[in-house]
Amino acid sequence: MTPLILALLAGAVAGASLGAPGAGGSILTVPALVYLLGFTPAAATTASLVVVVVMSVTALVAHARAGDVRWRSGLLFAAAGLLPAAGAGALSARVPAVVLTLLFAAVAALAGLHMLHRRTPRGNGTVSGARAVGAGAGLGAVTGFLGVGGGFLAAPALVTVLAVPMSAAVGTSLLVVGANALVALAGRAFTAVHLDLTLLLPFLAAAVLGAWDGRRLVAKVSAGTLRRVFGAVLLAVAVAMGATAVP
Repeated sequence: MTPLILALLAGAVAGASLGAPGAGGSILTVPALVYLLGFTPAAATTASLVVVVVMSVTALVAHARAGDVRWRSGLLFAAAGLLPAAGAGALSARVPAVVLTLLFAAVAALAGLHMLHRRTPRGNGTVSGARAVGAGAGLGAVTGFLGVGGGFLAAPALVTVLAVPMSAAVGTSLLVVGANALVALAGRAFTAVHLDLTLLLPFLAAAVLGAWDGRRLVAKVSAGTLRRVFGAVLLAVAVAMGATAVP
């Protein structure tokens, strides 16, 4: 199978996983780029940020048209994460590959467990400024350092910390995730990381199309089943990455 065909297939699967289970599917992008397309961990996390930015903006437009974005809350939450995202993005390229891989495996395991045991978060009606800043900064650091969107963290945090209604949490989280990823990508602009655009661009195009297919899949399969399958896949990816990271 040629690298181009592999990039198209991998992008379609990653995009479908994003569209099907909801926010958080982009976490499959890094392992796909590393293990299927031969990217280094540093290059894969940088390339993943490109994918996250494009996918977030694409999905945000649809949510905004439906009125499911709380712009003020999202911008406030994102603002707290911009500096950590930029700093973590610049730092990530200087971290040894084995450390980066192990940290990513840990986050993938956390995301998998979250999907398997997902509960609908409930806001308590109160908003703590310190908690909002802390949660936003933490999410920005994770996005910048590991190149993941962090939607599986952002949506619950918006509900519990900023009292955003669950109906608007996913759309608002896309605003947060996209802003953090864009700043993190800018933080890596001057790092010596080479991106193979001949593979990344087909991967990205297939991911965008795959995300729409994933959304159509939601109408045919229960969301709970999709989350459990996705969670199991993420746990398997985490175990595989952890096992291969250590010589």
